[in-house]
Amino acid sequence: MNKIIVNLSVINTKPTGITTYANNIFPYFKFLNATLLTSRIIPDYTCYLVPAHLTADQGRKGHFNRLIWTQFQLPKIYKNLKSSLLFSPLPEAPLYTKCRFVVMYHDLIPLRFPKSFSPLTPYHRYYVPQVLKQAKHIICNSYATAKDITDFYQISIHKITSIPLAYDSTHFRFLNLPKSNYFLYIGRQDLYKNIQRLIAAFAALPNSSDYELWLAGPSDSRYTPVLKAQVDRLGITHQVKFLDYIPDSELPKIINQAIALVFPSLWEGFGLPVLEAMACGTPVITSNLSSLPEVAGDAAILINPHNTGEITEAMQAIATDSGLRSHLSSQGIIHSQQFSWEKTGKATVEVLSRYI
Repeated sequence: MNKIIVNLSVINTKPTGITTYANNIFPYFKFLNATLLTSRIIPDYTCYLVPAHLTADQGRKGHFNRLIWTQFQLPKIYKNLKSSLLFSPLPEAPLYTKCRFVVMYHDLIPLRFPKSFSPLTPYHRYYVPQVLKQAKHIICNSYATAKDITDFYQISIHKITSIPLAYDSTHFRFLNLPKSNYFLYIGRQDLYKNIQRLIAAFAALPNSSDYELWLAGPSDSRYTPVLKAQVDRLGITHQVKFLDYIPDSELPKIINQAIALVFPSLWEGFGLPVLEAMACGTPVITSNLSSLPEVAGDAAILINPHNTGEITEAMQAIATDSGLRSHLSSQGIIHSQQFSWEKTGKATVEVLSRYI
């Protein structure tokens, strides 16, 4: 019997984009009688246990361990289980082996915004292209990412299927809580996330002392001190809160009570915080480039993320116009309902079924 194996070795304990995707997509592989490669037993699924030290929880060492395991141990598992297809929720697979595979590619940000001495740059420049070329098919999360794959790697668009991500509608939903006086950003603090312009835009708000800016996301020794120094120079230390990583269980309440989510990223493969905020009925301000217009549609204020003044104007409009807030809230809830993990899962199963 043909078998598909699903590589879940990447799943870590503090979910970000890839882990969120993997956790929400694998339940639909029951239709394919898939075997899950996982470090923990998942009830009601056929599981094959793999080492637990292959994730971002172990930092760079975890990523390195996973690449070595993928290249040398995964082909043995593939053979022993008599598999006919491997699915990976990120662009990693054994190269130059008999393994047939389909992979998910999330974004090319390490090539658009390369960092000096970052291992992600050679990873995306040398390893990932070989994975994509040897893959039977590539799934990605937006038309913007599909275009990047063709532009950067010269991969045929016919080899790529764009399937949008989604959100948990039982978790991210309108809670009818009283609004507080803070604008919210959710995500990492990398330079491409554009937080310096966000802070500057917030400081330029008329009556900015009436509001707070909450930055939810893991602190980073490379960027957090710079952002805190900027906040100090602008004299808004008591108004800007660095919340560090927020557990998923606490996010809906924090999103629901925000005046707006402000997500002025310079590039995204998808942009889950935008979708989750709209599902909560929280107005959204986000960028007018990359995948973000695909996610936001007409249910958010789209700004030029390079223009600090535009960010300020959008924040001011939402802060002072209750009619605009109400409109964006209702439109966001309606628009977000177009996205579901069921749609994403079934579309993914349909693609995989072609290659088993």
